[in-house]
Amino acid sequence: MNREQIQLILRDLEFTPKKNLGQNFLINDSVLTRITELSNLSKEDKILEIGAGLGVLTEMLFEKTKLVYAFEIDTTLFQYLKKKFSNNKNLKLFNKDILKSDPPLCDKVISNIPYTITGQIFQKIFFNPNPPQGILLIEKAIANRIFYNNKYKNFSRITITVNSFLDPITMIDISPNSFYPHPKIKLSLVKLKPKKKMHPFLKKEDTIKFFLKFIAGIMPYKNKNIVNAIELFLKGINKTNIKKDEILSYLEKHNYRNDKVSKFKINQFPDLSQIVYNLIN
Repeated sequence: MNREQIQLILRDLEFTPKKNLGQNFLINDSVLTRITELSNLSKEDKILEIGAGLGVLTEMLFEKTKLVYAFEIDTTLFQYLKKKFSNNKNLKLFNKDILKSDPPLCDKVISNIPYTITGQIFQKIFFNPNPPQGILLIEKAIANRIFYNNKYKNFSRITITVNSFLDPITMIDISPNSFYPHPKIKLSLVKLKPKKKMHPFLKKEDTIKFFLKFIAGIMPYKNKNIVNAIELFLKGINKTNIKKDEILSYLEKHNYRNDKVSKFKINQFPDLSQIVYNLIN
């Protein structure tokens, strides 16, 4: 659909897009084509779409796949989709908040996800031992952190967490003019694949939970030495009985030097979190 068609539908629905829900509707067919090309869709695929909107992407997905689970939190848009796609048996629509739901098992998540909850969606959907593939339209600033290129300013919590569960494959800049209304942020289309070999510490719910808490706890101190960052993390979780020299000794035992947090490689952080987990347990 083009801009005029989108505006006509919204007028008929007496609907005003909500910024807080990231309601920006795709009006560029070439972006839809790129999503299709990156997705490598097959009739065996089960797809999750988050924020189906007016169904522009949804329609392409259920035409090419086995089953599409489409979540739309807005009741007006949900009713529109329900009526529009009433005869499609391989589409299951949900008028629910994905963050408050149990996500259905799927092979791929293909979505223009709401930009304000990108981090929460990653944690809900992808941070588990068997994550799906992701083909996602996200904020370019977040994409730059995921596709980390050794720039200090881009090294962040989401850099480590996403790269610990997924391998970034492709990043394509997308013009805000591809949407109505135009978002005020720059966008990127990214493709992320599950890691072929997941760190053993990231295969259980309780240790994944600790890993995410550990990364969130040390990354505000990425310019500090790792021992200082761990000490501050431990204070934050009320583990004040473990002293700095004990942390240092334990790290050295596992062949880690007391370098700045930002100097460590991404693939070392699951191991570091496991070391700290064992230290306090």
